[in-house]
Amino acid sequence: MTGFRTAHTADLNAETRLALRRLLDAAFGPVSDDTYENTLGGSHAMIFDDGDLIGHASVVPRRVLHRGKALRAGYIEGVAVREDQRRRGHGATLMTEAERLVRAAFDLGALGASEVGSRMYAARGWHRWQGPLSALTPDGIRPTPEVAGYIYVLPASVPLDLAGELTCDWRDGALW
Repeated sequence: MTGFRTAHTADLNAETRLALRRLLDAAFGPVSDDTYENTLGGSHAMIFDDGDLIGHASVVPRRVLHRGKALRAGYIEGVAVREDQRRRGHGATLMTEAERLVRAAFDLGALGASEVGSRMYAARGWHRWQGPLSALTPDGIRPTPEVAGYIYVLPASVPLDLAGELTCDWRDGALW
Protein backbone atom coordinates (compact mmCIF):
# COMPACT_ATOMS: atom_id res chain seq x y z
CA MET A 1 0.00 0.00 0.00
CA THR A 2 1.33 3.43 -0.99
CA GLY A 3 1.27 6.29 1.50
CA PHE A 4 2.29 9.92 1.58
CA ARG A 5 3.83 11.75 4.54
CA THR A 6 5.39 15.10 5.30
CA ALA A 7 7.75 15.68 8.21
CA HIS A 8 10.43 18.07 9.36
CA THR A 9 13.98 16.71 9.49
CA ALA A 10 13.75 16.77 13.30
CA ASP A 11 10.98 14.16 13.08
CA LEU A 12 12.81 11.70 10.82
CA ASN A 13 14.08 8.66 12.68
CA ALA A 14 17.43 7.06 11.90
CA GLU A 15 15.80 4.39 9.72
CA THR A 16 14.06 6.99 7.54
CA ARG A 17 17.25 9.05 7.22
CA LEU A 18 19.15 5.94 6.11
CA ALA A 19 16.40 5.12 3.60
CA LEU A 20 16.64 8.68 2.27
CA ARG A 21 20.39 8.40 1.80
CA ARG A 22 19.97 5.08 -0.01
CA LEU A 23 17.26 6.53 -2.28
CA LEU A 24 19.48 9.48 -3.20
CA ASP A 25 22.46 7.18 -3.85
CA ALA A 26 20.33 4.96 -6.08
CA ALA A 27 18.82 7.88 -7.99
CA PHE A 28 21.97 9.96 -8.52
CA GLY A 29 24.87 7.58 -8.00
CA PRO A 30 26.71 7.81 -4.70
CA VAL A 31 26.03 11.31 -3.36
CA SER A 32 28.52 13.21 -1.26
CA ASP A 33 27.94 13.82 2.42
CA ASP A 34 27.45 17.52 1.58
CA THR A 35 24.78 16.70 -1.00
CA TYR A 36 22.93 14.55 1.52
CA GLU A 37 23.30 17.18 4.26
CA ASN A 38 21.83 19.83 1.92
CA THR A 39 18.54 17.89 1.85
CA LEU A 40 18.19 18.21 5.64
CA GLY A 41 16.95 21.01 7.88
CA GLY A 42 13.55 21.57 6.36
CA SER A 43 10.34 19.80 5.42
CA HIS A 44 10.30 16.47 3.62
CA ALA A 45 7.59 15.14 1.34
CA MET A 46 7.88 11.36 1.18
CA ILE A 47 6.09 8.51 -0.53
CA PHE A 48 6.24 5.03 0.97
CA ASP A 49 5.22 1.70 -0.55
CA ASP A 50 4.68 -1.04 2.01
CA GLY A 51 6.94 0.88 4.39
CA ASP A 52 9.75 1.43 1.86
CA LEU A 53 10.69 4.98 0.90
CA ILE A 54 10.13 5.27 -2.85
CA GLY A 55 9.98 9.04 -3.34
CA HIS A 56 11.30 12.17 -1.68
CA ALA A 57 11.56 15.96 -2.02
CA SER A 58 12.62 18.45 0.63
CA VAL A 59 12.10 22.18 1.05
CA VAL A 60 15.05 23.67 2.89
CA PRO A 61 15.06 27.29 4.07
CA ARG A 62 17.75 29.47 2.53
CA ARG A 63 18.39 33.16 1.95
CA VAL A 64 18.90 34.71 -1.47
CA LEU A 65 19.70 38.31 -2.31
CA HIS A 66 17.67 39.96 -5.05
CA ARG A 67 17.11 43.64 -5.84
CA GLY A 68 18.79 44.72 -2.62
CA LYS A 69 16.74 42.49 -0.33
CA ALA A 70 17.40 39.25 1.51
CA LEU A 71 14.53 36.95 0.60
CA ARG A 72 13.36 33.73 2.26
CA ALA A 73 13.76 30.96 -0.29
CA GLY A 74 12.29 27.49 -0.05
CA TYR A 75 15.07 25.59 -1.80
CA ILE A 76 14.00 22.26 -3.28
CA GLU A 77 16.48 19.43 -2.69
CA GLY A 78 16.66 15.68 -3.11
CA VAL A 79 13.80 15.16 -5.55
CA ALA A 80 14.03 11.46 -6.29
CA VAL A 81 11.75 8.53 -7.10
CA ARG A 82 12.94 4.95 -6.98
CA GLU A 83 13.61 3.74 -10.52
CA ASP A 84 10.96 1.01 -10.54
CA GLN A 85 8.33 3.52 -9.34
CA ARG A 86 8.87 6.25 -11.93
CA ARG A 87 6.27 7.44 -14.45
CA ARG A 88 3.43 6.87 -11.96
CA GLY A 89 2.86 10.48 -10.88
CA HIS A 90 4.97 10.29 -7.72
CA GLY A 91 7.20 13.18 -8.82
CA ALA A 92 4.13 15.36 -9.38
CA THR A 93 2.77 14.42 -5.95
CA LEU A 94 6.07 15.33 -4.29
CA MET A 95 6.38 18.63 -6.17
CA THR A 96 2.76 19.61 -5.48
CA GLU A 97 3.48 19.41 -1.76
CA ALA A 98 6.86 21.15 -2.08
CA GLU A 99 5.25 23.98 -4.05
CA ARG A 100 2.46 24.29 -1.48
CA LEU A 101 5.07 24.70 1.25
CA VAL A 102 6.98 27.28 -0.79
CA ARG A 103 3.88 29.36 -1.49
CA ALA A 104 2.73 29.21 2.14
CA ALA A 105 6.01 30.02 3.89
CA PHE A 106 8.55 31.62 1.56
CA ASP A 107 9.10 34.60 -0.71
CA LEU A 108 10.11 32.32 -3.57
CA GLY A 109 11.08 28.78 -4.41
CA ALA A 110 14.40 27.92 -6.00
CA LEU A 111 16.16 24.80 -7.23
CA GLY A 112 18.98 23.54 -9.37
CA ALA A 113 17.64 21.36 -12.18
CA SER A 114 19.21 18.72 -14.37
CA GLU A 115 18.49 18.87 -18.09
CA VAL A 116 15.92 16.09 -17.67
CA GLY A 117 14.33 17.63 -14.58
CA SER A 118 14.14 21.10 -16.10
CA ARG A 119 11.33 20.03 -18.45
CA MET A 120 9.18 18.91 -15.51
CA TYR A 121 9.83 22.08 -13.51
CA ALA A 122 9.13 24.38 -16.46
CA ALA A 123 5.86 22.54 -17.14
CA ARG A 124 4.88 23.14 -13.50
CA GLY A 125 5.36 26.92 -13.74
CA TRP A 126 8.96 27.24 -12.55
CA HIS A 127 11.00 29.87 -14.43
CA ARG A 128 14.59 29.51 -15.55
CA TRP A 129 16.67 32.32 -14.06
CA GLN A 130 17.92 34.58 -16.87
CA GLY A 131 20.18 36.99 -15.00
CA PRO A 132 23.58 36.66 -13.37
CA LEU A 133 23.97 34.21 -10.49
CA SER A 134 26.39 34.39 -7.60
CA ALA A 135 27.00 33.09 -4.09
CA LEU A 136 27.79 34.88 -0.86
CA THR A 137 30.96 33.05 0.18
CA PRO A 138 33.31 33.51 3.15
CA ASP A 139 35.48 35.53 0.73
CA GLY A 140 32.63 37.75 -0.49
CA ILE A 141 30.22 37.52 -3.40
CA ARG A 142 31.50 35.17 -6.10
CA PRO A 143 29.89 34.80 -9.56
CA THR A 144 28.62 31.28 -10.33
CA PRO A 145 28.29 31.25 -14.14
CA GLU A 146 28.71 27.46 -14.19
CA VAL A 147 25.07 27.04 -13.05
CA ALA A 148 23.56 29.45 -15.59
CA GLY A 149 20.60 27.77 -17.25
CA TYR A 150 20.07 25.30 -14.41
CA ILE A 151 18.57 27.49 -11.68
CA TYR A 152 14.79 27.73 -11.59
CA VAL A 153 12.56 29.86 -9.40
CA LEU A 154 8.92 29.77 -8.40
CA PRO A 155 7.57 33.21 -7.54
CA ALA A 156 5.55 33.20 -4.33
CA SER A 157 5.02 36.45 -2.40
CA VAL A 158 7.64 38.77 -3.94
CA PRO A 159 7.88 39.99 -7.54
CA LEU A 160 11.06 38.76 -9.23
CA ASP A 161 13.11 40.28 -12.03
CA LEU A 162 14.29 37.13 -13.82
CA ALA A 163 16.97 39.16 -15.62
CA GLY A 164 18.31 40.64 -12.38
CA GLU A 165 21.06 39.25 -10.20
CA LEU A 166 20.33 36.42 -7.75
CA THR A 167 22.82 35.57 -5.00
CA CYS A 168 22.50 32.51 -2.80
CA ASP A 169 23.76 32.06 0.74
CA TRP A 170 26.83 29.99 1.58
CA ARG A 171 26.78 26.26 2.25
CA ASP A 172 29.22 23.39 1.92
CA GLY A 173 29.10 21.37 -1.29
CA ALA A 174 27.14 22.64 -4.28
CA LEU A 175 26.33 26.30 -3.66
CA TRP A 176 23.20 26.11 -5.75
